[in-house]
Parts: sequence; C-alpha cells; structure tokens
Amino acid sequence: MRVFPSMRRGPRAPLPLTAKQKRWTSGLIALLLSLFALDLIFPPPLDRVREVSPVVLDHNGEWLMAFTTRQGKWRLEARLDEIDPEFQRRLIAIEDARFWFHPGVDPLALARASISYARQGRVTQGGSTITMQLARLLEPRPRTIQSKLIEIVRAFQIERRWSKRRILAAYLTMAPYGGNLEGVRAASRAYFGRDPQWLDDAEMALLIALPQAPEARRPDRHPEAARAARDRVLDMMASARLISARRAEEGKQSAVPSRAPFPFSAPHAAEELVAAHPGEGVIRSSIDANLQRDLEALARTRAASLERDAQVAIMAVDIRSRAVRARVGGAGRDRAGGYIDMTRAIRSPGSALKPFLYAIAFDEGIAAPETLVRDAPRRFGGYLPENFDRRFHGDVTLEDALRHSLNLPAVATLERIGAGRFHAALTRAGANVRLPRRAISEPGLALALGGVGMRLEDLVQLYAALGDGGRARPLVTEGEGGFALSRRFVRPDTAERVIDILATSPHPAGRVPAQVAQGAPRVAFKTGTSYGFRDAWALGVANGYAIGVWVGRPDGTPRPGATGREAALPVLFEAFDLIGAPAPTQRPVDEDHHNAAPALTRLEGGEREGLSILFPPSGAEVLVLDYGRGSRGLSLSARGGRAPLTWYAEGERVDTEPTSGRAIWRPSAPGFYDVTVVDADGESAHARVRIRNSG
Repeated sequence: MRVFPSMRRGPRAPLPLTAKQKRWTSGLIALLLSLFALDLIFPPPLDRVREVSPVVLDHNGEWLMAFTTRQGKWRLEARLDEIDPEFQRRLIAIEDARFWFHPGVDPLALARASISYARQGRVTQGGSTITMQLARLLEPRPRTIQSKLIEIVRAFQIERRWSKRRILAAYLTMAPYGGNLEGVRAASRAYFGRDPQWLDDAEMALLIALPQAPEARRPDRHPEAARAARDRVLDMMASARLISARRAEEGKQSAVPSRAPFPFSAPHAAEELVAAHPGEGVIRSSIDANLQRDLEALARTRAASLERDAQVAIMAVDIRSRAVRARVGGAGRDRAGGYIDMTRAIRSPGSALKPFLYAIAFDEGIAAPETLVRDAPRRFGGYLPENFDRRFHGDVTLEDALRHSLNLPAVATLERIGAGRFHAALTRAGANVRLPRRAISEPGLALALGGVGMRLEDLVQLYAALGDGGRARPLVTEGEGGFALSRRFVRPDTAERVIDILATSPHPAGRVPAQVAQGAPRVAFKTGTSYGFRDAWALGVANGYAIGVWVGRPDGTPRPGATGREAALPVLFEAFDLIGAPAPTQRPVDEDHHNAAPALTRLEGGEREGLSILFPPSGAEVLVLDYGRGSRGLSLSARGGRAPLTWYAEGERVDTEPTSGRAIWRPSAPGFYDVTVVDADGESAHARVRIRNSG
C-alpha cells in the first residue's frame, strides 16, 4: 500500500486568528457579557404578577368574598387548568398565532405591522406578541417606538425566565377588561357571574375583544361598541375555522352583559383569613356559603324590626368537625357598629354559663339533677343575688333550677364548686374568660350569673363540647376541620343529661315543642341576659350543630326589657330551622345513669334551714311615705322553711302580687305591727316592727 506524505502527518493545526477576527470575537463576548449583566441588573418586574386580589372560598370552593389590590383593582389569579382550554386556543389563534414557537418576539408579525404602518400612516395591525403585551402591562408606557423597543427587550427577558404556560397565565391575570377589572377571571365573574371554566362562543369573543380597547368597549358603559367588537371577533373565529359561520351568527344574537357586583358574604371571617394569609390569592375557609347567606338574611330580617343602632350576630358550628359553617358578625354594615365583628366582641354572657356550672357539679359528684336546693333570699358574704323575675320558689331540684334559670341555686352551686375551680374548667375547655379588673386575681360568685367577659365564639365552643359528649376542641375556620387534640370537659353521660334538661326547657311563645311537632329539631337551648339588658343571648345544640345568637348594641348601651328569651331565642330556633330537619340518630343508652356516684340529696347539706324573717327584721323602725291600697308598700322576705309562704300583718293576710310573686304589705297608718310568716309545714316566724312617718 502506498502511503502519501499527507497521510503520515498528524491532525492539522487550526489557523491562527487574525487581529481583526480577535477584535470581533472579543467584542462579541463583551457584548454578550454586557447583555447578560444588564439582564441581571435590570430584570423585568415579574413580581407584580403576584399582586392579586385575595379570594376567600367556602369549604366546597364556592366564592364568598374577594378584595381589591392595593391599587383598587379587581385582579384575580388566572390558573390555566381552571380556564376553558378552548378559550385559550382561540385567544392564541387570534392574538399571537406563533406564541408557542417564537422567543418572545414574532418577526413576521412585526414586519407586517411595520409595512401596514408605512402604507397607511397609522397603526392598523398589531405586531405585539402576548409576551410583549405582558411586558407593557408590567411597565405601562406611552405608545411610542422607543416603548416598543423596550417591550421587545423585556419580552426576551421574560421568555428566558418563564415557560410559555406561565407567561400565558400571567397575561390572563393582568389583561385589562375595563374599569378596575383586570384578568379574565375578574371579567368573567363581573360580566357572566362565574369563573371562565366553560364559556360559549359569544362570551369567548367578548373576552378576547375587550383587552384590545378596554375602556372604549366596556359592556356596562358602551354596549354597542362591545357588541361590534365581539361580532368582529366572532367573524375572525369563523374565518380561521375555529367555529362555523352558523355558530358565529348565533353568537351575535346573544345579549351584551352588564356588570354585576361580586359576591359579598362572611366579610368578618374573610377579612380575618386574608390578614392571616398575606400574599395568598385563594384561601379556602370552613364556611358553608349557603348557610352563611341564609343566616345573614335572617340577621338582617330580625334587625330590621330593632332600633337602628342594634345588631344581630349568629355563629353556627358543625359539632363533629368543629368547623365554623357560618359566622355572621352583624346584620349589615349600613347599621351602627356594622364593621365590628360581634362574634369576637367581649360581652357579659348572663345566664348562658349555668349549664356548665351544673355539668361540673354533676360530673364531680357534688350534686345530681335531683338534688334539692333552696331558692330563697340568701346572702353569700357581701353578695346578695336575686332571681331575674324577683320571685323565689323555695325547694327546687337543680334540673328545674337550670330549666327555669334560677339565680340563687346557681350561686349556691358555684359556692360549693368554687369560683376559681369553675373558671379553670372553662379555660381548660378553650374558653377565653375575661375577669373584671377589680377581680383580676380571683373570680367571684358573680361568675355564675355572667359577671365576666366572653365572646360568642367562646360560648359556641363550650356548647359544642356539650353536644359532643363533653369533649372540648378548638373551632376550625379553614378547610374542612377534622382531627384536633380534644380535652375531656365532662363525662358523656353528664353532657347527655344536661342536654336533656336544656331540651325540656320552656319553649318560646308560639313555638311548638319538638316532642309534639313532627320533623322539628330537638333543640337543647339556654338563654342569657346581661346586667342592664345590654346583651341578649341564646345558644343551643341540635342536629349536629351548635349555634349561638347575640342581640344588642355594639357600644354596650342598655336595651331595657330586651331579654335573651324575647330577643335572641326566636332567632336561634329560626336558625336551626334553616339547617333542616334532624337526621335520625340512635341515642346511646346510658346504663350507668342510675348508678352514678351518689350526690347530695340537698345541696346545702344538713337539716333544712329554719324559717326566719329577713325584712322587716324584728324591732326595726321602717319609714313609710304613703299608706293604704294605693301606696308603694313594703316587700316582705324570709329565708328557710318550705314554700309556699303565707304572710300576715296584725292577723290580716298580706296579698301576693300575681306578676312578681312577692308579698307586698301596705300599712294603713303609722304604729306598731306584728308581722308573721307561715310555711307549708305550718312553721312560723314573727317580727314586731314600728311604721313611722318621715317627721
């Protein structure tokens, strides 16, 4: 084989660069490095895409409420998976046919637009790609040649950083649709009342046409211009064979929509969730949108019959999951205090705490529902409580004392338990109990009658624990709820017994008891009225829900005569009616109910207290300003003995007022009198008093 000289040599060495080639190479590298450095130093402001309107959804994904951006824009985050894919395809076909292939700039489109501008002397075709339009939305500038060049540079920068799908989503988030509407979701919500997950031909055409001239084509202000622009896009769709000519003509027959307000529901809950999740576009709550709207309407209806500065607050909780399904902080922001969330306001609970007081007494064997207690005037140290109606009933069982919300038995029970012990039990159950400043170191007996500060939210949480067999868990305001650490508040049989007692309490006027009303919920309820009629409460458990109602003035001004039974209880029963008929459930049989630990037969212990007269005490001189049947008279009181009590003055029987049940003695003239009281067993007590004039 013949070997040529060239075959014997090794690899051929590259030719050295000429000086001119070196200068060009160095210049190119320097240019590329400069461009790369400039790209890093002056990046496009992509963070602005994240400045979106937060949207709060209910637990099923239904829209409750949205909020504008700091600039006052309705800009909703666009997610391509939640936008009609056919709309995306048609938008790209009309706005930027080579979107998926070009690097951010379409040279063919720019050339065509430039030639048209040169021939016509004005802009007749757009050469901007979707990426260039996004650059203009991120940094608005006057429509000049210089601005166009900046948009081209920015488009390259954006394409280098983001995928095509992300660019399209960002454009659909920021595209203008007239007024303060930005993004396809905001426009679809405002004009069609729903998200753009499915759109018809006319709706797609309108949403494609609007960003090209958003103010001139606003459907709510310029319906004819909007119609004309929409119809032109329908013709373009037909020409591009995206739809048939027949469908284009059918789309033209559709009416041009007007702008509708966005949903506005659960504002207090929504504001709290947005504050807790800054920067998030979509927040899912535990609220049920349908129940929330129903209870908001109920609150407005009930508040309409009240004075202008009164409000109604309602809260409903799913007992199984502890999810807050409705939270109505007030009857409307057009009323006084409407911006205050009254489910979170600290108010006096009145008698609403009594069920938990008795539950602890039953649970710890201090007393039983059948335990007798004396409902009679009694002083507890320096504290002299009265019943709400100022009547006294003698010996009563604790379950009857709870049913009829008697104050003296409640205070006597708390004295046996201990105020500090009761306060600690409520706190362990998750309730935030605020003590008066003067008693911040130690709670007092007034705790039994609501002499503390609590929120409607805390009370509903406690009643939910009663409805869940005595298990206390925190409430859930996000998502579906579910597992959470629970604490044993009272035993299941104790909670069930208290629920049974509350379910047999006297129903409000005009309400048929559940025992005789087919399909009516069996509501275990308790009312409360704070001192001075400042707060009216009603709380209850039924059909898997715990619901609380508060009625009052947000500024704490008294509402004379407005009790929990009259003002709040009817609202509570209507709220349970809105939830629906009770689901059939098999209540567990409490085999140990009658074998519970023995409790006191009488709460006070020992023998029954002997009968004695509290007022007027024997030997007293009593000043009386008027005499006879028309006088104001003296209210007689005694303690001990067994009801009913009968009073005599100088041997004549003293009348008892039918409304208050009190014995009112009206002396006929000044002088000395013998006053006698006799109980049901014939035991008597006597006092010798002097009645005199002011002189």
